[in-house]
Amino acid sequence: MDPDTAPPGRRELQHPRFARQYLGIAAEMDRRGGTAHRRQLLEGVSGRVLEVGAGQGRNFAHYPRTVTDLVALEPEDTLRAAARRAAAEARVPVTVVAGQAGELPAGDGTLDAVVFSLVLCSVSEPEAALAEAARVLRPGGQLRFYEHVRSLRRLGGLLQDAITPLWALAGGGCHPNRDTVATIRSAGFTVDRSDRFGFAPVAFMPPLAHVIGLATKE
Repeated sequence: MDPDTAPPGRRELQHPRFARQYLGIAAEMDRRGGTAHRRQLLEGVSGRVLEVGAGQGRNFAHYPRTVTDLVALEPEDTLRAAARRAAAEARVPVTVVAGQAGELPAGDGTLDAVVFSLVLCSVSEPEAALAEAARVLRPGGQLRFYEHVRSLRRLGGLLQDAITPLWALAGGGCHPNRDTVATIRSAGFTVDRSDRFGFAPVAFMPPLAHVIGLATKE
């Protein structure tokens, strides 16, 4: 469903200024190591896949040919237009659609994998997004995630709490203080792998805690 035709209350909040900035930010992030992270995230994924919050489609080039069908959900108009251009060059079949994380365009138990890549920090209700992922995944289906997360250091976490209101306002709704792995477990997933590391996505930014992992639907 295109957001321009969605009924009242169904339109996702647009962040056109941040979206234009993010096109460059994501490119720099990949030059600084993000490309390797994306490859690690998607290694071995197969079958029918849904990527939630696909941005401009920078993951598309890294999906292996074992993926038979990829639906890429992106609510932001600017990023979705860029994702459609990237989809035309992907080596797997990609369909880019508008939509929101709390209402995924798939039937119950119909998908082999759901991918969240640098998006659970910014969705308004991550618990609802993960509940939707659980709904559309088949039993044993995979949740792949790559996110920046709350610091394990007490002072670091408190600092993230303090800056979150301004950070979210300037950064398209991003919340740097979310304990995403705990939220995934609370949604009923078994976390099979979670690799934690520091990474500075752009110059002059201190390394932030990130995780790349795989969870399965119980």
